[in-house]
Amino acid sequence: MDAREDILTAIRDHGPAPRELPRVPDFHRDGGDLADLFTAALARLDGQAIPPPAAGLRQWLAATFPDATRICSVPEVTGTITPDQFPDWAAPADVDVTVVRTPLGVAETGSILLTEKELGVNTIAVLAQHLVVLLDPADIVADVHLAYRHPSFRQAAYAVLLSGPSGSADIGGVTVHPAQGVTTLTAVLAPAPLQAPAPDRHPDERSTP
Repeated sequence: MDAREDILTAIRDHGPAPRELPRVPDFHRDGGDLADLFTAALARLDGQAIPPPAAGLRQWLAATFPDATRICSVPEVTGTITPDQFPDWAAPADVDVTVVRTPLGVAETGSILLTEKELGVNTIAVLAQHLVVLLDPADIVADVHLAYRHPSFRQAAYAVLLSGPSGSADIGGVTVHPAQGVTTLTAVLAPAPLQAPAPDRHPDERSTP
């Protein structure tokens, strides 16, 4: 037996006995409407949460991002490209707007959860210029402790909590947004559809006879 096996055997033979992990208590606080708390927390991080646009998401995207030519989106609204059309992780570098639905929001931190299931290509959430996240208010939990109970953290290979466009306060103590990643993050507090609807047509698309 070589030295490596001697060390590993000693570790296995003399390690502590297994024991159950401590139970994490609930840190529940009654602090008001979760959607309002989420909106306020996201605003502190230079993001914004808005109600569903009255004119529809397609028209809102066209008005809010008039110069966008590359929109990567979920089936609820059709953009100009979908994640399955990217050949590799670097391909979304020229995306103007990514639209994706999140399964979870966190009121305490203004965070949203994304996994490879929602993204398809993980980099579409960070390489795009703007990120638009559809969030059902019913999917907002009070705090991070409850968020980590979401099954995605056990089932997904990639899971990330995003909290607004990234910022930096390293120089002179002045916070700058964005420091890297997306320029803006907007959460649209839109209930999830009961079934997948026919996708909206992108403003630049034209009907063909």
